Amino acid sequence: MKPLRVALADDEPLARARLARLLREAGCEVKAELADGPAVLTWLREPREVDALFLDIQMPGATGLEVHAELAECRHCPPVVFVTAYSEHAVRAFEAAALDYIMKPVSAERLAKTLARLGEAAPRRAEAPATASQRFPVKAGEGHVFLDLRRTTHFEVEEEVVWAWAPAQGTPCRHRTSWTTLAEVEAAFPGAGLLRIQRHLLLRPEAVLGLKPLEGGRASVRVAEGMDLEVSRSVTPKIKELLGL
Repeated sequence: MKPLRVALADDEPLARARLARLLREAGCEVKAELADGPAVLTWLREPREVDALFLDIQMPGATGLEVHAELAECRHCPPVVFVTAYSEHAVRAFEAAALDYIMKPVSAERLAKTLARLGEAAPRRAEAPATASQRFPVKAGEGHVFLDLRRTTHFEVEEEVVWAWAPAQGTPCRHRTSWTTLAEVEAAFPGAGLLRIQRHLLLRPEAVLGLKPLEGGRASVRVAEGMDLEVSRSVTPKIKELLGL
């Protein structure tokens, strides 16, 4: 397996050097070590062959969250892992669809879990780049509009109609697709990592904002404000693994 290619940004030289060392010891190829948010934005003006970007949240010039927001529309932006000493930023990090959130001081064991997730995700990104093929039509009046899979939280089937859920201004909103089964959705996006959490629910794990354990070994995941989805007992260990829990 080829080594993961990563870049990192932290305004504290010692913390930056330590993270770079841990990444190299874990077998990663560190492509860039940057000192602040503006440096990240400048470096990513050109497409870079990196599998992940490790961002400190508290940085001068632009915070990690602000950098991620700037990169949200960038087609060549790599997945982001936030690294911070402040746990209160966790919710905002997952709302930003970060791949992971690591607390300082970073341990080799915790970093290994994140790298394992990155290793699983990297082949899927190669198979399913963010192009027009990631869009799909939904009904709009007498016609159709196209949704981007990256904006979709999950798919739900009811009476042979598949609905795509995509938040609009923070409010959950569903759209009728032309599919009749979730198997058709899975076939349309074979490399997207969609996960069947119930017989009638197909989740995009990257859309998860939070997870809450339930009785009986089950869990619920939050995908939008006021919208929680129950995960079956058999799938709960898998979703926890994907979320690094």
